[in-house]
Amino acid sequence: MNTFGNRFRLTTFGESHGKAIGGIIDGMPAGLVVDEAFVQQELNRRKPGQSDITTARKEDDKVEFMSGLFEGKTTGTPIAFSVWNTNQHSSDYSDIKDKYRPSHADYTYTMKYGVRDYRGGGRSSARETISRIVGGALAKLYLKRLGISIQAYTSQAGEIVLKKPYTELDLSATEASIMRCPDAETSEKMVELVREVKRAGDTIGGVITCVVKGCPVGLGEPVFGKLHAQLAAAMLSINAAKGFEYGMGFEGVGRRGSEMNDVFYSDETGIHTRTNHSGGIQGGISNGEDIYFRVAFKPVPTLLTAQKTVNEAGENVEMAVRGRHDPCVLPRAVPIVEAMAAMTIMDAVLMAQGTKLEE
Repeated sequence: MNTFGNRFRLTTFGESHGKAIGGIIDGMPAGLVVDEAFVQQELNRRKPGQSDITTARKEDDKVEFMSGLFEGKTTGTPIAFSVWNTNQHSSDYSDIKDKYRPSHADYTYTMKYGVRDYRGGGRSSARETISRIVGGALAKLYLKRLGISIQAYTSQAGEIVLKKPYTELDLSATEASIMRCPDAETSEKMVELVREVKRAGDTIGGVITCVVKGCPVGLGEPVFGKLHAQLAAAMLSINAAKGFEYGMGFEGVGRRGSEMNDVFYSDETGIHTRTNHSGGIQGGISNGEDIYFRVAFKPVPTLLTAQKTVNEAGENVEMAVRGRHDPCVLPRAVPIVEAMAAMTIMDAVLMAQGTKLEE
């Protein structure tokens, strides 16, 4: 299961400490002008070493396209690309090559495959998401032509919650914060919390909110390809993601139906809803309103303090991890959430083509 999507497909390859991370994109329509500077900018938002609250690993993460583009446009053929790894410290993992790190994929990968790449987690490393960023960047360029935009931001870090709804925020301010939180006061509190946690050799989790604007009515493939189900699957495939909710989500279960129903009205621009508790999706199909959802991320399981565990021989042992690790995934996960949303929406757009006769 290394391929994502139906009509728009991304197959990824590579390991954290291998030669490269890369992918092949298939299903991209021909004729799209590819702004390679924009693709690189998206990668820069994800790359390590951005600030003092991210991992110190230094990688340029420069993308190299090898096929599928001619004179700056897509040709409709598979788009192959690579990002070369240049700053691996594989020796940081030599002490734990036969030990199972708590809450990592070490044990499950070993039991499933009989072998694992212990250097940085190998294929289970979040470095694999580089490929998703590239696929998502191309999807964003395609969706932009249709007037569809995607913006994610950090809305919770630990117990610090940004309580304002997205409709009251200036989402253009997101990139001004190293936490990628658009509210300056809340961002400052989040940053201080992450720094405090980092000094203690610990980690912290949180929530990322994502907003999709401009979606047309009719995206989603009931009954088993509902749009919110596709978004949930995409988000929960991201490393450290532990939960997904859209619209009012769990908050809405305590309300009455009379409070939750999104009442329709009509004006010169078409049919709309007066509220959007449904999160832009009804019956698994987009209804034309903003799609908004939240993704919960657990604290990074790599701690810079000693932990008890078990080795491959089944012996109880103690381990201490060395290396360069994020104390909080949220800042670098924001562009990954956007990328997965972009590919999901683009796939849905292509899937919706030809579902009814046009007059």
